[in-house]
Amino acid sequence: MPHIQLREGLPGIVGLLDYKPATGARLSAFIQQLLRGDSPLTPAEREAIAAHVSRLNSCEFCARSHHAAARHLGHTTAPSADEPDPKLAALLQLATDVAAGGRYVTEEHVAAARAAGASDEAIHDAVLVAAAFCMLNRYVDGLATVAPDDEQTYDQMGAVLAAEGYDRLR
Repeated sequence: MPHIQLREGLPGIVGLLDYKPATGARLSAFIQQLLRGDSPLTPAEREAIAAHVSRLNSCEFCARSHHAAARHLGHTTAPSADEPDPKLAALLQLATDVAAGGRYVTEEHVAAARAAGASDEAIHDAVLVAAAFCMLNRYVDGLATVAPDDEQTYDQMGAVLAAEGYDRLR
């Protein structure tokens, strides 16, 4: 049960964005830019980073919805440091570091991302996605929003997010 009264039928962050439209519109615009704006990282890679960080933070709603979005965008494996794509694996390591705390990002892990083909902009964007999702995960779980139980709901959410992005949340 959410800690504050949210409109029925709006799970996770959707209910929070609806609750306070002035901040909700800005947050959804930020999320749209973060996950769909110009970047050397594909939307699928950014969704995979969001899902990975959300899983590390034990935010079920975000982990499952962003994993589903990544899947619908063509990312076929569960986001983890065991990622078969070396560049994404290195960026997921950076995301793991960020989730532990920003000062855990090491020069060694940044160098590994560069060696795997990540540009400075890709490294920037991966760290920003990871940091933003640490905040968003705490927002969603800090107010005890509703997280659906069934995989079909997340699959439907992922399909809509992949097709329409986050502007629709405004």
